[in-house]
Amino acid sequence: PSRPVARFPTPRASPRSASLAPRRPRTRTMTDYDGRIKNTDLLNLRDYVTAESGSLNQADSTVLLMCTHSNLKARFMEIRFDRYMTIGRVKEKLMTHVGSNVSTMRLSLKDWDGALVAPMADDSKLLGYYSPEDGWTIHIHDIDTQSASASGWLEDVSLVKKYEMSDEEYTKRGDTHSTYRKWKNEQLKKDPTWCVEKHMAEKRGEVWVPPKVIEDDEHQADEAGVIADQIGNRCEVNPGGKRGEVLFVGKVAGLPKGWWVGVKFDEPVGKNDGAVKGERYFTCPDGYGSFQRPENVTVGDYPDEDDPFGESEDEI
Repeated sequence: PSRPVARFPTPRASPRSASLAPRRPRTRTMTDYDGRIKNTDLLNLRDYVTAESGSLNQADSTVLLMCTHSNLKARFMEIRFDRYMTIGRVKEKLMTHVGSNVSTMRLSLKDWDGALVAPMADDSKLLGYYSPEDGWTIHIHDIDTQSASASGWLEDVSLVKKYEMSDEEYTKRGDTHSTYRKWKNEQLKKDPTWCVEKHMAEKRGEVWVPPKVIEDDEHQADEAGVIADQIGNRCEVNPGGKRGEVLFVGKVAGLPKGWWVGVKFDEPVGKNDGAVKGERYFTCPDGYGSFQRPENVTVGDYPDEDDPFGESEDEI
């Protein structure tokens, strides 16, 4: 009689992945990108800079992943991982970037469009089990309410107590520490109009022209009157072609005299959050707000597009 043949059940493959074999990365183009940058020229520049040139060696098991964090605004770009790393080892590597404790991290994998692929809850599983692709994102949710990353402690420098020294204490430190201040006072005694900019211009052999000081409290009042009833409308700021929304028209204490227009930009190319020296004139995310002279602002039907290049001397 024939001997029975042992039969083993065929393992069922995971719907997301059953192999650690590297998959061919999907080629991303400008039209695939769905991030915060909307300007066409910037997207073309991004594609040029991030294009695969072949100059960097990448192992077959290496994958480049983005990283986001529940407590941080920063987005960590193209961190290198090996598909044979366990999820526990992935957490240890991420800890050096975000500061969260390994035991309080809850990881989830997202694809190019931000859709959830799978939670990565088992620390013993290999990263390749989830078949990540280049450009996907690992999102970290930190469940520790006392984490160093909570409440902006790793990003908001305003939360850090600064050491301040009074003029009297500075003077008491002696000649070694007050050389610059004494030199500055000596220059001002010789020339009351002295400033660092003038000093540097003279060293370059140039004729220094002081900036124009506006004494008229109604400076550009006519231009501001045209925009006064356009609160909430779209606008473009020049030079630079930066686009946004008009949120304020009026005078601003703490800025040079005259009229100003408060603009919320589409992208973080501003210099404030709508407040000047503690007084709020409008509200927007930090880095999106700006106060512009009315002559620089044109109200119209402008789509959501932005060019962060270009600065103006009339921009505060």
